[in-house]
Amino acid sequence: MKQLKSDLTKKIPAALADFDELPNSAYIRLPVVQRLYGISSASIWRGVKNGTIPMPSKLSLRCTAWNVGQIRTALAAKAV
Repeated sequence: MKQLKSDLTKKIPAALADFDELPNSAYIRLPVVQRLYGISSASIWRGVKNGTIPMPSKLSLRCTAWNVGQIRTALAAKAV
């Protein structure tokens, strides 16, 4: 049982584990957004297209990330 718990905690990205402590100006990648919303990557992109999930920023040629402050606002609006 102890081994299983340690295996599960290893698979949680640090950005997700520390999400509440991240500043609003921080950026998170797709796996963290997926876990926050509890949906697949295809559903994330569908949500971006229809406006229910904030648009990500292109940080470099191969790096797309979401602003933490925008994600927090969208999640709070979804909870209401």
